[in-house]
Formats: sequence, structure tokens, C-alpha cells
Amino acid sequence: MEREPEISIRLFSDPQLLAPVRALMDTLAKSVGFGEKSRGLLTLALDEALANVIRHGYKERTDEMIWLNLWRLRDPVGIRIVLEDLGRSVDPAMIKGRELDDVRPGGLGVHIIRETMNESRWENRPGGGMRLTLTKLLSPEERQDSSTSQSENTRP
Repeated sequence: MEREPEISIRLFSDPQLLAPVRALMDTLAKSVGFGEKSRGLLTLALDEALANVIRHGYKERTDEMIWLNLWRLRDPVGIRIVLEDLGRSVDPAMIKGRELDDVRPGGLGVHIIRETMNESRWENRPGGGMRLTLTKLLSPEERQDSSTSQSENTRP
């Protein structure tokens, strides 16, 4: 990343902190030009990623650190999220969602993340823990809507 994140948050691995992070993500996504459906999917993907860090990386301990960095992308327009933790490291190649025909509650976080984001890349952090980079770009329709509303706002 060439520039500093526009939003950088350090939070504890406490599930009660997920709701404010979801609200922040929705607000940022709306300001970028994402429609309601895309905002919901983006917020869900981030929520699932954070829940996985808490559940699997930190074994549900609520006093560990998670770092969340957010960038608004300009060309192409979208959002980049980098989530880092110092939890249990795993081989990124082993991170897989369960089979969709295995019908039971839970366990779809990785599948949701991969299906809703344009990019999802897990890496081991130097010194331990994991880094997840997520990128979501505006759809062609959202780009059109965004450029139309911007041009309407600049008219005298």
C-alpha cells in the first residue's frame, strides 16, 4: 500500500465491538457509492472475517488485539480492507469454506468472504498472526449511479 490508511482502528477481540465496526463499514461504503445490497455484503464479509479472527485465531479470548485499516480506492473506485491479528497462524492454502451441500448452521464465513469480495487474500504476518486483505469494487451500475449523482451535484 502506497499511502496510509484513511481509517485505522485497533480493537479488542470482543464480539460486542462488531456492531460499531459494521456501522462504520456501512457508512464508509455508502460514502464511496456502494448501493444498499453491496453495502450489506461488504459489511457481512468484514463481520465474518472479524468473527473468524475472534473464534479461530484467538479462541474466543476477548482481550486480544485486532488491527483494521481501511482505504477508499479511487481508480477503480472501491474499498480496501486490511485486517491483522496476532492469533494462531495457519497455512493460507488451508483456509477453505465448508462445502455448501453440507447443510448446517455456521461455517460459511470464508465462503461469504470469497463470494462477496473482488479480492480476498490471507497471509501469515511476519512475527506471527494473520493478515487478510479484502477489496470490493463498485459494480458497473454503482459506478454509473455514482458518476450521475456527482455530476448532478456539480451543476449550478
